[in-house]
Amino acid sequence: MNLVLLLAAIAVAFLIFTLLIKVLRAAISTALAIALIVLILLALGIGPVQLWEEVTQLFQSLWKLVGK
Repeated sequence: MNLVLLLAAIAVAFLIFTLLIKVLRAAISTALAIALIVLILLALGIGPVQLWEEVTQLFQSLWKLVGK
């Protein structure tokens, strides 16, 4: 009985660890993509404040469309 419980615990721990690795990979790749976009925009002369204002305006426009 203890052997079965031990094997089940190892399997669950492995699955949780695998899930966490996948989530971490996705988060890192997303962060790198955002950083790359921001660096390209900085090279083009568009600052973070301008980018944030545009994103905010985009969400406000989308909210108005959904609200109607």
